[in-house]
Amino acid sequence: MYKYMGLLNELERMISGSLKEGDKMPSIRTLSERYTCSKSTVIRALSELERSHLIYASAKSGYYVLGSAQKKEQPSEIIDFVHSAPDPEIFPYLDFQQCLNKAIDTYRNELFIYGTPKGLPSLIKEMQRHLADYQVFAEPERIFITSGVQQALTLLAGMPFPDGRKTVLVEQPSYPLFTDYLEAHRIPAVGIRRDADGIDLDELERIFRGGGIKFFYTIPRFHNPLGCSYTRRQKEAIAELAARYGVYIVEDDYMADLEQDGKADPLYAYDRTERTIYLKSYSKILFPGLRVGVAVLPSELAGAFGRYKKLLDIDSSMLSQAALELYLKSGMFARHREKIRNRYSRRSELLGEAIRRAKNAYPDTFTGPLPAAGGIHTYLLPRAPAALSSAVEKLRSRRIHAESAKGHYLSGFRAEAMLKLNVSGVRDEQIAFGVDVVAEELAKAVHRVWSR
Repeated sequence: MYKYMGLLNELERMISGSLKEGDKMPSIRTLSERYTCSKSTVIRALSELERSHLIYASAKSGYYVLGSAQKKEQPSEIIDFVHSAPDPEIFPYLDFQQCLNKAIDTYRNELFIYGTPKGLPSLIKEMQRHLADYQVFAEPERIFITSGVQQALTLLAGMPFPDGRKTVLVEQPSYPLFTDYLEAHRIPAVGIRRDADGIDLDELERIFRGGGIKFFYTIPRFHNPLGCSYTRRQKEAIAELAARYGVYIVEDDYMADLEQDGKADPLYAYDRTERTIYLKSYSKILFPGLRVGVAVLPSELAGAFGRYKKLLDIDSSMLSQAALELYLKSGMFARHREKIRNRYSRRSELLGEAIRRAKNAYPDTFTGPLPAAGGIHTYLLPRAPAALSSAVEKLRSRRIHAESAKGHYLSGFRAEAMLKLNVSGVRDEQIAFGVDVVAEELAKAVHRVWSR
């Protein structure tokens, strides 16, 4: 591995420096003798350079320089693996504009006065029908329209629960704005580690049994930043433990609309004792600026949630609510959901293919799962954790934005040296190139650490 990486780095420097476009590369035998390595190692390095479009092979002649590494490696625009908002290219501008205009004509004065803390009554009625498609069944009295999921989380963290418990349990890593809120407001919080395989259910039971847990915040499917989803068995086990120990579950189902498996139900569907609070966002699939979400509360919590919401903002945007109601009723949302699901499914496939190739090209330098079917998140773990920060810095110089998951952890909880990859804002044709460069810089950084 050291021989291969050292040779690859030397050849890249050679192409960037002394060799010019069209120059012939030294022969396989010459390189093997010069760098005291096997011919198979040389062939592998040359093949990698050819795959990166730095050299090309000519039959019975050898390898020739196609162009400098600097020229070939520099994308014309930033490739952003960090940004997690919906893709602006598929925003439903015209359809939603029609719904906004119709909402103004239909509701007129009602939209420009104060509404109700629960939300627009006609939207709540439509939402009841809409949520049933996700196997979330609830009476209108338990459904609240919020200004995104963030507002619902803020209310839940701050309001008292009937059992008087105060500590919030959070998966680690998790949604960074929520962990930041908990710490900024000094709300007691503890973490439980989650990885591609899920969480340790025995540890979850131990924490639940210890008492004091107000609620457990979880992202059961398409976790941010891990990209993984719980299995049915895991959801059933979590729901059963919550019922046994009287703990509430806050389920953030923000990416439910990307689900490919029609039989994959939310954790809410396995709750038989009203211990699950279901949250869903429409900002992530429509527009970030829409700021509309929905919260389904257990009957025991609905009254307090409504009172605290009224104190916070009286109501969410009535115009956005009315437009969303018409967008749902008209069937436009269903069409858009299919479109965005297909678009992200394709990107998920391309990301998985690119990671497979990268693992083959740079074996033993990083690990990490392939993205879940239809998912847009995944991560890479460098074999040498100390390599992560330098790799991120090098990537930025090559106009590729990627970052560690450190900000997704509670302070004091040991963070994994994890490089996040999110393709919601990366065009199809950029994914393979971007992952290639990410893998290359990770491999170089790992090699530098090992060579010290």
